[in-house]
Amino acid sequence: MGVFLLMSNEMHKVLSIQSHVVSGYVGNKSATFPLQVLGFEVDAINSVQFSNHTGYGYWKGQVLNDSQLGDLMDGLKSNGLDKYSHLLTGYIGSESFLLRVVEVVRHLRTVNEKLVYVCDPVLGDNGQMYVPKEMLPIYRDRIIPLANILTPNQYEAELLTGEKINNLDDAVRAMTLLHAKGCDIVVLSSSDLGSENHLLALASSLIDGKRKCVTIKIPRFKQNFTGTGDLFTALFLAWMSHTQDDLKASLEKTIATMQAVLKRTIEHGKSLGNEESTPGNFELRLIQSKEEIEKPKVVIKAEVLNI
Repeated sequence: MGVFLLMSNEMHKVLSIQSHVVSGYVGNKSATFPLQVLGFEVDAINSVQFSNHTGYGYWKGQVLNDSQLGDLMDGLKSNGLDKYSHLLTGYIGSESFLLRVVEVVRHLRTVNEKLVYVCDPVLGDNGQMYVPKEMLPIYRDRIIPLANILTPNQYEAELLTGEKINNLDDAVRAMTLLHAKGCDIVVLSSSDLGSENHLLALASSLIDGKRKCVTIKIPRFKQNFTGTGDLFTALFLAWMSHTQDDLKASLEKTIATMQAVLKRTIEHGKSLGNEESTPGNFELRLIQSKEEIEKPKVVIKAEVLNI
């Protein structure tokens, strides 16, 4: 049972719709193992299946279309396999597929009205979109109102709100705008509002009219990693469930595991004699970090903002 004594009548089952790679750790490969370690059954639908992530510069594979997503959902429905506690979505590459996800959310809520939808709105990073621009209004107007938890990075939050985030007040205002669209919990998984040595993550909840906002400093690493956003969202999903929506504790535990995984990944890369961020040397060391996933040691504390 791991560290959790799960009640027999309590369902912890996630349908995860995001990318998949044969080799390496992004998308479902980055999210599934941590969720399983933390006590969740995971059913995965791969929005794309590639040989490896695109950071390698060369990849081959297939892209799932909206009709094929519908087929998979029909199969689950026909066999009574469509009851989930959580839906998790990550990278989606087309408008039609994203619109079909809207249908998936609505259907799953007819099966379990308490379904928690956790959405990582993968739109882009570092000032550049890497999905079609036509997907932005679908996320903004159709997906966000259905989501319970939203985990954009700073750039994605700016796209979704149309507001530039230059300081902490801007970030709080952006999260307020996303709450206004119907989302209970908004997490800026990373922002450049920290310092030379730290990134800053922010989380905000608006539940039953009560607002809470917390921040946490994240030490910067010079290496580049892929799959960290997918890992972050999966961990945050799990800890919000296990702490009964304790925003501060969930953010602290998520960051504790993230730091442990990244440090182990860096150590492994260096052991190969190359400190540069070559993709093959710096794939996330998830399997080797099982203990830190299961029992994160919180060193960095989150701070509650007075807003």
